[in-house]
Amino acid sequence: MKVLVLNCGSSSLKYQLLNMEDESIIAIGICERIGIDGSFIKHETVGQEAVKEMGEFSDHIISVKKVIEFLTTGATKCVDSVDEITAVGHRVVHGGEKFKASVIITEEVEDAIKECSELAPLHNPANIVGIDACREIMPNTPMVAVFDTAFHQTMPAESYRYAIPTEFYKKHGVRRYGFHGTSHKYVSEKAAELLGKPLEETKIIVCHLGNGASVCAVNGGKSVETSMGMTPLEGLVMGTRSGDIDPAIIPYLMKKEGLTAQEVDDILNKQSGVLALSETSSDFREIEDGVMANDPTCTLAMDIFEHRLVSYIGAYAAIMNGVDAVAFAGGLGENGAHMRSVLAKRLTWLGISIDEEKNKCRGKLRDLSADDAKVRMLLVPTNEELVIARDTVELVKK
Repeated sequence: MKVLVLNCGSSSLKYQLLNMEDESIIAIGICERIGIDGSFIKHETVGQEAVKEMGEFSDHIISVKKVIEFLTTGATKCVDSVDEITAVGHRVVHGGEKFKASVIITEEVEDAIKECSELAPLHNPANIVGIDACREIMPNTPMVAVFDTAFHQTMPAESYRYAIPTEFYKKHGVRRYGFHGTSHKYVSEKAAELLGKPLEETKIIVCHLGNGASVCAVNGGKSVETSMGMTPLEGLVMGTRSGDIDPAIIPYLMKKEGLTAQEVDDILNKQSGVLALSETSSDFREIEDGVMANDPTCTLAMDIFEHRLVSYIGAYAAIMNGVDAVAFAGGLGENGAHMRSVLAKRLTWLGISIDEEKNKCRGKLRDLSADDAKVRMLLVPTNEELVIARDTVELVKK
């Protein structure tokens, strides 16, 4: 069974074709700057050299057609036709309270996804465009929606409700939803394997750290608390997102600077985070380079990021009344050896002790802990595409 996994952003399209008999990747690629000058696609059929092609990818339909062309023709060909693709799995960012699990996409499901677009205006419309593009090109191929928010639907009310008038929750769905659910699910399951314990018997804190970052408390395989909220803005300091701030700052800035609500929203989402603190970059790799070079603004940015992260880890250990492991994933989590070392030193009270030699690695599944550590620090490269493909197979087989 071959499954195509699509992750459509507003101007990008990431994809993987997987052979689900052995869960191996057949081909992988990304189309960037869709609808923008300078658009291009990078494609790699496994076993061959990667290729890059510039083009006028004015919309997602053209981009999906190009993906199919790479998969079925020329030197990159890996399937004879789209008929060999059993199903398509779509990443959908926001499912609101409507979707507690992945679902086969029907017209009714698509309408419900559209209704959730108010909660994710930058993401859900792009996800819908990807679904529509596949429907036009592959009308007879079943499609599945896998939601970033679904994994967090197990959170209790004390975790997801905000202390604002109940009518706003009932009328507008104002509550914590959480994101990165597919990553938190995958990483917690792999962490349990590393621990050698049944998932149901574990307490794991997952730190998905990158340009977008979130922490999740996973108790017995279920999300019980997470740092992102109704939108991905809440929680940790991120690349360009502020994370937690005093909400009174918003009307204060509107009054003092003569800003509109949308302008403040743009500032908090696109001009804040480590970009604002460092005054140089939103890329954590460049921030870490600055730290190593003793740049004071980069050092401050990373100190604030780590301070917030330590606060969340401590809170989630308290919420679960203990923890077996803290697992790191995402671009920064998987590659930031220096950051992991600093965090380990700040978490000795929790029972974490790191083996610095084991920690000298990037992107490898590994227990980084010293032998005498009471709480394990794990490196678990995430694989959201595989989670989407697995859910797709399970639903299509049913």
